[in-house]
Order: sequence, then C-alpha cells, then structure tokens
Amino acid sequence: QVQLVESGGGLVQAGGSLRLSCAASGRTFSNYAMGWFRQAPGKEREFVAAINWSGGRTYYADSVKGRFTISRDNAKNTVYLQMNSLKPEDTAVYYCAADADTNYRSSYYYTREGPYDYWGQGTQVTVSS
Repeated sequence: QVQLVESGGGLVQAGGSLRLSCAASGRTFSNYAMGWFRQAPGKEREFVAAINWSGGRTYYADSVKGRFTISRDNAKNTVYLQMNSLKPEDTAVYYCAADADTNYRSSYYYTREGPYDYWGQGTQVTVSS
C-alpha cells in the first residue's frame, strides 16, 4: 500500500503561482511513476503531468505545457507540481497518483488513469480572474 497526501492548494489570482506537494508513504517511492490529474466542477478528471520513477522523463498536457513543472525528490518521498501563470481555467481539485512501474512507457501511457494504482484525496486550487 502507498498513501498519498497532497498539499499546497489554495486561492490565487490569475497570473500567480502555486506549488503543490504530494507526500508518499508505505512503499519504496522510487519504484513508482507519479502523476498529477485534476477535476474541475462538472468535468471529468484529466491528466496534467507525470514523471517517471527516476525523474528523468516528464510528460505534460498541452494545456499546461510551459506553465507547469513536475519534479520529484526521491529522498523525501515527494513529488511536486510547480504551477506558474495560472489561469481561471486551472481551477480544479488536483490529485496525485502513483503507478508501480519502472519500465519505459510511452507518453500516452501516463495520461490514462488506468495505470495508476494509488490516489490521493486531492487539494483544491482556485484561480480568480
């Protein structure tokens, strides 16, 4: 079992920044690829970003590319999502997820919810205009 706890959400004005953190416990963190997803009110959950087990490969949704950065610190069992130039349409509950996989995978693989074995409870991000 892996427990994931997100933090860092809040209310920010458009153009501002936030950094989300996801702390993992329970298993060897470096054996997991990690992803961030989000769900806006009335919409389906969607992929935001992912990072492979070593941090050597990252993947982003087109809507956040160039504004968001995913990173991980395996010594701290934590994955981060730095969000810059936030827009009102970024308002959502943000979830981190863990995939027990160290194999090389295509970018498409990480955009799907199916591969992820564990999910956090989510943290609210609200961007005001």
